Amino acid sequence: MASRVLADDSRVSGVREDAEGFSLLAPDGTGYRVDLVPGVLSPGNPALARAVEGRRVVAFMGPSVDRLYGAALRAYLDATLAPGSWTVHTIDTGEKNKTLATAERVCSLAKAAGLDRHGVMLALGGGIVSDIVGFAASMYSRGIRYIRVNTTLVGQVDVGVGVKTGVNALRTKNMFGAYHPAHASLSDPAFLTTLPVREIRCGLAEIVKMAVILDEELFDTLERYPGAFRGAGGPTPREVEAYILRTSMRLMMEELCPNLREHQLARLVDFGHTFSPVVETAGDHRLEHGEAVSVDMALSACVALRLGLVDEETCDRIIGLLARIGLPVFDARTCTPELMTRALEESWERRGRRLHLVVPTGVGKATFVDDLGDIPREVLQHALDDLAVRSRHAGEGVRP
Repeated sequence: MASRVLADDSRVSGVREDAEGFSLLAPDGTGYRVDLVPGVLSPGNPALARAVEGRRVVAFMGPSVDRLYGAALRAYLDATLAPGSWTVHTIDTGEKNKTLATAERVCSLAKAAGLDRHGVMLALGGGIVSDIVGFAASMYSRGIRYIRVNTTLVGQVDVGVGVKTGVNALRTKNMFGAYHPAHASLSDPAFLTTLPVREIRCGLAEIVKMAVILDEELFDTLERYPGAFRGAGGPTPREVEAYILRTSMRLMMEELCPNLREHQLARLVDFGHTFSPVVETAGDHRLEHGEAVSVDMALSACVALRLGLVDEETCDRIIGLLARIGLPVFDARTCTPELMTRALEESWERRGRRLHLVVPTGVGKATFVDDLGDIPREVLQHALDDLAVRSRHAGEGVRP
C-alpha cells in the first residue's frame, strides 16, 4: 500500500485494476495504491493496521465525521495498535478553514503527540481534511507518511486517488500545496450511505466531469441513474453504483498517471475548474466546490456551443444531467461577465500564460481552448445569457 519511488524502472508505467483497487506507477517511478476496503474500521479488518505498520499515528477528522465514526476509529486503533502509540484530534473543516493556520495546527498537535519522522498522520474524512493533513504531512519534518481514509464521494473518486495536497491562501484556492502521495488511500463504499444529499451531489459533479471528457458509457449510465448513491428516483442497483465508483476512480488515475506532478499544464481533468474557483470565492463559498464545478461545466459547454465546438444536443444533455442530479448550473450572483472574465484571466496566469480551458466536443470527448483571445467578451456574454435561459428550461436556477 505504500507510496514510494520504485527502484525497478523496468516496470511499465500505468494503472492496474484488481479486485481490491488500483495500483499506479507513473513514468517518473512514483507508485502508490488506492484500495476499496469494505468495513475498513472493523477491528477484524487488517487493511488500516497493515498500512500503519506499527508506526506512531496521529489521526485527524472534522467534527461531523467524529460524531459518525470517531468512536469506531478509536476502537480500531485501540484494538490494533500498541497502547500510547496513537492520538485522535478534530479540526475545523469547510473551505474557510482550509488554511495555512489549520495545517500549522495539525503539525503542532502532531509534535505535541511526539510524532517522529517515521510516524504517520491519518486523515479520516473528505477532501478538505485530506488536503489539509496531506499538506501538513508534506511539511512536517520535511515530509512524513500520511494515510487517507476517504469518507465522501469526492474523496473516493477525486482527492483520494491523486497526489495533490494544499490549502487556500492569498485569496486564492489551493495557493499553497505539495505533490505528496499518500502512503495508503482506503475507501469504504459504506461511508457513502451516511452522507448528506448535498455531498453526494458534489461527488457526482466530479464523476460527471470524467464522463463528459472521457467516457460516454459512464455518461449514459448516469443519465439512467441520476439518483445514484442517494436513492432518488428509486434505488440504484448496487452493481451499477460499484461500476460508477470504480470507473470514475480508474479514469481519474489513468488521466493523472502520465502527468502526475503537472509538468504539462493542459489537463483534461481541469474540466469544470477554470470558472469554478471564482464562483466559489466571489460567492463567499455559498456554493460547495462540486456545485461550483457543475456551474463551470455548464458554462464551458455553452462557450463550446458558441464557438462551434459542440452541438446543441450535447450541450443540452450535459446541462440536463447536472440539473437532474440536483446540481446548480447557473448562479446569478457570480455568473457575470466581469467575474467570469476575471476567472479566465486568473486561469491564464496560473497556467503559464495559456488558458487551457477544457470544453466538450461531444459526450466522452473534449478539447482545449488555449488562448484568451479565443473567447471574446461577446462570446462569453452570449454564453452566460444562453446558460441563464437553459438553466430555467432544465428546471434548475440559482441554488441557495
